[in-house]
Amino acid sequence: MAHLNRLFFALELPKALQQEIVRWRATHFSPEAGKPVAAANLHMTLAFLGEVSAEKQQALTDLAGRISQPGFTLRLDDAGQWPRSRVAFLGSRQPPRGLLQLAALLRAQAARSGCWQSPQPFHPHITLLRQTDSALRLPAPGFSWECRITEFVLYASRVEQGRTRYQPLQRFALKKEL
Repeated sequence: MAHLNRLFFALELPKALQQEIVRWRATHFSPEAGKPVAAANLHMTLAFLGEVSAEKQQALTDLAGRISQPGFTLRLDDAGQWPRSRVAFLGSRQPPRGLLQLAALLRAQAARSGCWQSPQPFHPHITLLRQTDSALRLPAPGFSWECRITEFVLYASRVEQGRTRYQPLQRFALKKEL
């Protein structure tokens, strides 16, 4: 039987921003609020691919490598909660068009390659906490981080010693703006 990898395309956050978010989360959410996502796992998923064979992985990376789109600036200035999935997240009040286009391209390529894609519209977010309490109090607006996005990454999700780790497998550069 062929080995399958659990894969997704995502935006990697700079390490300094990951640490800033972790510090901010610690001051705005109590330890009982939910299970915090590890700093190294903070990312923004663009397209979830699921369990993928090596052949399909190669086809998807070939397609991703052909994407020719300029980089963009991502601003994280919103927080929310999905009570049904018990997730608290950071998001963007006005996601940049480049982000929405990149996610749409990757999701369409994944769907054409046979990877199931959620019928829900893309909602750009960074998961902060899992298993949240439905009465979670979200921080008041007034926070904002910006980072320049110049690439996207193919990740493998692996469980090691009972912990989920996201391993970058391949990076794809976005075009520099003129």
